[in-house]
Amino acid sequence: MPHFVLDCSNTVIKSQSPESIMQLVYDTAKSTGLFDPNDIKVRINPFEHYMVGNAKDDFIHIFGNIMEGRTTQQKANLSKRIVSELKGMFPEVPIISINIRDFEKATYCNKTMV
Repeated sequence: MPHFVLDCSNTVIKSQSPESIMQLVYDTAKSTGLFDPNDIKVRINPFEHYMVGNAKDDFIHIFGNIMEGRTTQQKANLSKRIVSELKGMFPEVPIISINIRDFEKATYCNKTMV
């Protein structure tokens, strides 16, 4: 925890390596001090087939899934910092967005917990 899952147009990973994109997101999340660095997970899902409106504009959208307990301000800062860094890496990509979702501690489970 946390998980940052990037959905993007496949041309995004042609202009920058997936490793460099994931590292940027990892480094930005780590720099907030909200997470144990060993717990940050980043994945990329590039899409060949997609529509944005009625066009095929490049896009990046991140689904950030974090454990509950952070303030709205902390989550907003996390979102803005990640989008800002991606905007710097991809000034030509017209759509860069993120949403942060909270996991409930009461219902979260992983294999070390059973």
